[in-house]
Amino acid sequence: MRLKKVINTKNLTIYSPEKTQLKERPIVNEDISAGFPSPAEDFKEIRISLDKELIENEDATFYARVRGNSMVDANIEDGDLLVIDRSIETRNGKIAVCMIDGEFTIKRLKVEKDCVYLMPENKKYKSIKVTEENELIIWGIITYVIKKV
Repeated sequence: MRLKKVINTKNLTIYSPEKTQLKERPIVNEDISAGFPSPAEDFKEIRISLDKELIENEDATFYARVRGNSMVDANIEDGDLLVIDRSIETRNGKIAVCMIDGEFTIKRLKVEKDCVYLMPENKKYKSIKVTEENELIIWGIITYVIKKV
């Protein structure tokens, strides 16, 4: 899958998937043990497309590369690639790409009766209370985090 850079900000680089032919890659048709080894000949190969696996709504899906570490306790770290779906309903507890006062950030949404908070997942960072003076746009909901190991 090829990515086309759409927006580059201080906190995120946002990409859009290029709508080209889907590529399928081999996947093992068995669970892989993280304990004792299993004989390799038991595996049967099938094919998988990560586009089909990770994307429900192609026209509303974008990718972003994380910069910073305010969400490390949610296992979202600097350099990770996020899959973001703009068609998912915004709700309490979801991790979202937000634009607050013109700046992108990734935070967990905490929705209370009369207030919205953008919650970091790192004790070194403070939550952001959204007030009437702020301009908040929920840009999309994070559906997957892709990591390099």
